[in-house]
Amino acid sequence: MEGETVRTRGPVTRRAAGEPSGPGRQHEDGGVSDLVYRAVVAAAKAVFGGLGLRIEVRGADHLPAHGPAVLASNHISFLDFMFVGLVGDRRGRYVRFLTKQGVYGSRPVAAAMRAMRHISVDRGHGEVALRHALHALRDGEVVGVFPEATISRSWTLRPFRPGAAAMAVWTQAPLVPVAVWGGQRVLTVGGRFSLRRRTAVTVLVGEPMRPAPDADQGEVTRALRARIDALLEEAMDTYPDRPRTRAEEWWVPARRGGAAPTPEVAAVLDDAAMDREAGGAARSSRTGR
Repeated sequence: MEGETVRTRGPVTRRAAGEPSGPGRQHEDGGVSDLVYRAVVAAAKAVFGGLGLRIEVRGADHLPAHGPAVLASNHISFLDFMFVGLVGDRRGRYVRFLTKQGVYGSRPVAAAMRAMRHISVDRGHGEVALRHALHALRDGEVVGVFPEATISRSWTLRPFRPGAAAMAVWTQAPLVPVAVWGGQRVLTVGGRFSLRRRTAVTVLVGEPMRPAPDADQGEVTRALRARIDALLEEAMDTYPDRPRTRAEEWWVPARRGGAAPTPEVAAVLDDAAMDREAGGAARSSRTGR
């Protein structure tokens, strides 16, 4: 894949997306939604520039310039949707992410997320989010998915849920694998964040998968996970930074000699966190907040 470094300052590329009939002509959407999206992307780039983040995106040309696509990525930080969104930015696309309902807890954040047409996922009623995602794909949009459904504390891949594969099979949209590495050093679970300047973040995009209409969704999910795992290994191998002290080894997977939890230990922690989030969402729903 040919490398291309993302500028963290400068104008946002104009949107190009397919018509509702599927891939074909491009059209411009000058609505409020995309005005908000452009403003948020510009603000994110300004923050990234202020922190001096060294963000490198490689292989962005694998995302089609128009028409529907499912963008599927690993999940290691709270900023992954911004980093993965830069792939769309490089191609003049806006990515509509499936995001957990807890993100919408703050009214200003909820208003911005809805204005950008991201898709809220209630884990108790995931079929509703799936319907919205399918509608977006049939309108020629790019839908972003984190198949692990939560941040992996081991920094390696958790088991994948089949939603991304199902959407690609049902709509015949290209399924584009993405791996992000380094974002966990900026802001992630466990209260870990850093304002250290010039932290590197790598985003790798692989060739699209094009499953047949009758493809087995389980097989497609396994193939997608293998593709993302290979990209993640490449991102780690080529990552320009290394821990300078033992205390910094927390962001390196155990299998690479780091201090991150093993996948087995991390799975217990991840699942416990998801249970707490689900309980909190249920309580908020009952109280009307």
